[in-house]
Amino acid sequence: MQNYSPDKVSFLEVDTEHSGQRLDNFLIKHLKGVPKSRLYRLIRKGEIRINKRRARASCRVSDGDVLRIAPIRISENHQRSIVDPSRFTDFDNLIVYEDDSIIVLNKPSGVAVHGGSGISFGVIESLRALRPEEKYIELVHRLDRDTSGILLLAKKRSALVKMQNQLKERGMTKSYFALVKGVWPKEKTTISAPLVKNTLLSGERIVRVEKQGKESITHFKIIKRFENCTFLNINPATGRTHQIRVHCQYAGHPIAGDQKYGDKNFNTEMRSLGLRRLFLHADRIKFWHPSLGVLLDQNAESPRMLKKVLETI
Repeated sequence: MQNYSPDKVSFLEVDTEHSGQRLDNFLIKHLKGVPKSRLYRLIRKGEIRINKRRARASCRVSDGDVLRIAPIRISENHQRSIVDPSRFTDFDNLIVYEDDSIIVLNKPSGVAVHGGSGISFGVIESLRALRPEEKYIELVHRLDRDTSGILLLAKKRSALVKMQNQLKERGMTKSYFALVKGVWPKEKTTISAPLVKNTLLSGERIVRVEKQGKESITHFKIIKRFENCTFLNINPATGRTHQIRVHCQYAGHPIAGDQKYGDKNFNTEMRSLGLRRLFLHADRIKFWHPSLGVLLDQNAESPRMLKKVLETI
């Protein structure tokens, strides 16, 4: 695949690895630093063509397709804000497992998995900038910005497709732990409550339990009960946005340190014990390796701050 140059007409040939990908997703991956709004405008104007023909953003590219891309000029300031990895942790030090097909990362709390919503740089952009020699790095799934722990990335499109199919077919097992307010009832082992995304007038996105929402199921197991809080092991059967946090709130036991769905007084109490973040960590994941066909069981070490809070309690 030829290199893209923003200063002149460029031609990109689609290889087998990227065959079947949507045009917009293909361009977002290969035209790094170009705002998504600019890409969609260029597609609409016919300045990005497939085999000399106009194409829609939703069309699928195929092996051997040739994309013609008109010159796209971007200000130096914008480019620098997109490709400056020095502002973030060196994610190479957080890699739990890696081979030719996948990366298993222990994501820190407070770092977004990708740019957007006022954030120009996230995990995926950092890894791509740190590893310019890698032809392909994509997120298999997502974690909330404030949640730490296991995050899967694919280094081949074939691996991405296989692992995302595992997610859809519930063949991938995720395990989290959380500290929640109050004494969790022993009989409450599963919450099945449909979730729907809402956008407030302020523009903030929030998730609520509503009858018309998407099916959402979460399993809970008590690890240890304390006087006014409970340490839980949590296994989401579905993967909705903010699912664990909203289901805990719905049960009347919000997660410690949750600024969006939590209890203000409880958060203040936990902060006095040293908690400066959301107490939710994705500690383990089991899945079938997309290339080797073996079952992998990977875990991410618990952050020091969470360990200290538990010891203090």
